[in-house]
Amino acid sequence: MHGPLSAAWLLVALCAATGAYCLLRLRSDVEEQRRTAGGEALMGFGMALMAVPAAVLTPPHWAWLLYATVFGAAALRALWASRTGTHHLHHLVGTFAMAYMAVAMAVRPEAHAHHGGAGAPALTGALFLYFTAYVLWSGARLVPATTTATAAAGTLAAGWGDRPELAQACRLSMGIGMLAMLLTM
Repeated sequence: MHGPLSAAWLLVALCAATGAYCLLRLRSDVEEQRRTAGGEALMGFGMALMAVPAAVLTPPHWAWLLYATVFGAAALRALWASRTGTHHLHHLVGTFAMAYMAVAMAVRPEAHAHHGGAGAPALTGALFLYFTAYVLWSGARLVPATTTATAAAGTLAAGWGDRPELAQACRLSMGIGMLAMLLTM
């Protein structure tokens, strides 16, 4: 039990740190950064809460319904925003996955509350494949195409909230976190 418990705490820390950086991005002077930072902070902190080990905290039934409502509303917002840009489609899939996992946790019997097997296997598998592809794609985008000196010279003036490579790394870490959460379903 020590292995899975420590892995769960690492996931909590990763997601909380990602959410905190996304809050920092809300202070950015770049409008595109601010526009997506709030939703990504919600995802990061929501994933951190959902990843807290059940041995430490078992949320009541109504908490899962609250998570499902919040992320369902965020999915509707992402669906509305996707009319103007395809970037929001990833947010739509992510918020839908969070709402799906919360509903799966809310409807499963208490006797099996911490032993996996929740959700529809086909939908869980499809979401797992999507996030696997997303993690591989976004990880490949982080590989620098220029020399380190050129890249460092271009980012010295940027503030912490205006660094697109950090925002991409946060999205990558949330994708990895989502894969870990889907594996436990």
